[in-house]
Amino acid sequence: MSDLAQLKLAARKAGFARRKAAHAADNGAASAYLSEVLAGYRGVPLSGYMPIRTEIDPLPALAEAAAHGPVGVPVIQGDGLPLKFSRWQPGGALRDGPFGAQVPLVDDFFDPEIVIVPMVAFDLRGGRLGYGGGFYDRTLERLRSIRPTLAIGFAYEAQQAETLPLEPTDQPLDMIVTERRVLSLGR
Repeated sequence: MSDLAQLKLAARKAGFARRKAAHAADNGAASAYLSEVLAGYRGVPLSGYMPIRTEIDPLPALAEAAAHGPVGVPVIQGDGLPLKFSRWQPGGALRDGPFGAQVPLVDDFFDPEIVIVPMVAFDLRGGRLGYGGGFYDRTLERLRSIRPTLAIGFAYEAQQAETLPLEPTDQPLDMIVTERRVLSLGR
């Protein structure tokens, strides 16, 4: 294993531990700031995610946004491929997708202009660590080659790291929203 891979593994392990503790303390109101941010983009096509494990839950904010415009969730197409985003509605029929995330029963794909990104850890420079599959990096690269795409990292405040081991292919976040604040990174 390379030095960078070992550093990422250690950073993920620490991020998972911080996220687990924060999730245990979550009172269910963690998406309030995300709702405020999305209210400023009413009608803009966006994608969130269906939370798995101890991820912070964006669904209350997504439900509010869905009343004003298209909202999607990611659907994994296969290893090494970018994600596709299928239209989601609160209460809509779902099926099991890869890695335990629910996806819409019927695929209705579109390209969002805003992508809400889950993560294991983040830093204040807009770096993020995910699960290590590179899905969001490939996806953001593809979307940004088409048009400007706003990447909003959504995480618990406790997931912040001082620095993260990053690679040139890692796509930066434009904004980070936690249960305590909104960090606009001015990209």
